Amino acid sequence: MPEPTTDLSEATRSGPGRLLIAVYGIFALAATARSAVQIGTRFSEAPLPYLLSAFAALVYILATVALARGDGTSRRVAFVSCAVELAGVLVVGAVSLLVPDAFPDATVWSGFGSGYGFIPLVLPVLGLLWIRRVNARA
Repeated sequence: MPEPTTDLSEATRSGPGRLLIAVYGIFALAATARSAVQIGTRFSEAPLPYLLSAFAALVYILATVALARGDGTSRRVAFVSCAVELAGVLVVGAVSLLVPDAFPDATVWSGFGSGYGFIPLVLPVLGLLWIRRVNARA
């Protein structure tokens, strides 16, 4: 009987990883569309929040692609992306509550992602846990 192969790139995209990639993909599309409209139509009204929305979109895109690829380098990129995302949600979330005048319009990360059901706060934690689990199989 042949031994099962441990293809970690496949493990990253299987089971819960598949759902994680799908949610990241949805957030990548949503954040990209939101920031493109904001920057394209009202940039002068709130440049900082709109640029942060664009940055969040880039982080979501990078995390989506890295998780979907799943090889060793991609898992490291996904780990860094999730860590940056978590730091962004925590910093922007705190600043948006402590200095609301700095955020005349919301970003994906404002209020710790409250406008998106706090998914932006939970998603990077789940991503980091999933990457850790897959790496532990190595």
